[in-house]
Amino acid sequence: MLKSLSTSFIVRGILAVAVGIVALAWPGISILALVILFAVYAFIAAGMEAVKAFSSERAGSVMGHLLLGLVDVGAGVIALAWPGPTALVLVLLVGAWATIAGLVEIYAGFEAGEPAGTRALFFVSGLISIAFGIVLFARPDVGAVTLASLFGLFNLVYGIWAFTWGTDLRRTHRRVGSLVDEQPGQRDQLASVM
Repeated sequence: MLKSLSTSFIVRGILAVAVGIVALAWPGISILALVILFAVYAFIAAGMEAVKAFSSERAGSVMGHLLLGLVDVGAGVIALAWPGPTALVLVLLVGAWATIAGLVEIYAGFEAGEPAGTRALFFVSGLISIAFGIVLFARPDVGAVTLASLFGLFNLVYGIWAFTWGTDLRRTHRRVGSLVDEQPGQRDQLASVM
């Protein structure tokens, strides 16, 4: 179990580092990949709506699901036909999400019953989220490149962490295996527990 888990972490770490390097080296390609991923998601959502429509028992539900499916197909086609405006809209959506999340965090800071440190952390993170949202609204062109760069940095950090964690797990697995091999009586005891 530990060996397969460690291998999974190592492979995920290597892939995340590779994606991070690509995202940092070519942020434009990362933005285009995000738009294509959005289009694929829209097409999959359209297929799911069609499945819901034809598995529904009432005619009203069928029409609603088919209309939602058509909207999803339209969004996917628009994303592929005009990737630039789609990237702009996605950046603006992330900006709106960051601003709303920041407002909610500040509101959470006013909630009674939280320690002062927790409230301060809510305020600070809320202000950072709002500032990030405002920057994305003010300069969405720079915001798209910034998002791609942040995505790349996140993948680098996560990839290094996952790779390190996987190698530590593998080392631990080997140590446990060598300890069990050294003490044959312990192996039977360990096998009966597992």
